[in-house]
Amino acid sequence: MPSSHRLRVGRFSQSHQVYLVTCVTQNRNPLFFDFYTAHALLESLRDTESHAYTWAYVIMPDHFHWLVQLGEKVSLSDQIRFVKSSATKRIRKLNNCSLEVWQAGFHDCQLRKEDDLKAMARYVIANPIRAGLVNSVRNYSFWDAAWI
Repeated sequence: MPSSHRLRVGRFSQSHQVYLVTCVTQNRNPLFFDFYTAHALLESLRDTESHAYTWAYVIMPDHFHWLVQLGEKVSLSDQIRFVKSSATKRIRKLNNCSLEVWQAGFHDCQLRKEDDLKAMARYVIANPIRAGLVNSVRNYSFWDAAWI
């Protein structure tokens, strides 16, 4: 059994639950250094608005973090599958190629009720600072949080 499959055993998602999700590009290819490629992913995240609520996100050069609350009768796996598929189609069309965009799977962490949602959002949007890409999130284009 491949190790990525074992990670999914027992995984389930709950309606209205908040998750911190991380998805990584294939071979950590820094695709999202390109403004238009990052924007293609952003549009795919926005396309989920009827099924999920985005509390915060940041698109890093080779991955993205998404603080998302599921809607009614929506699975986290389905939401991630949709975002990755939609972004892949947009990126391939933009670059006129059949590029492999994503590593298989994703990492998720379900927030407990006692977890501070705003603190987690601050953690998410501070990623470009911790990575040394910018000194202030004001100087980074691809992030947002519900409170801004």
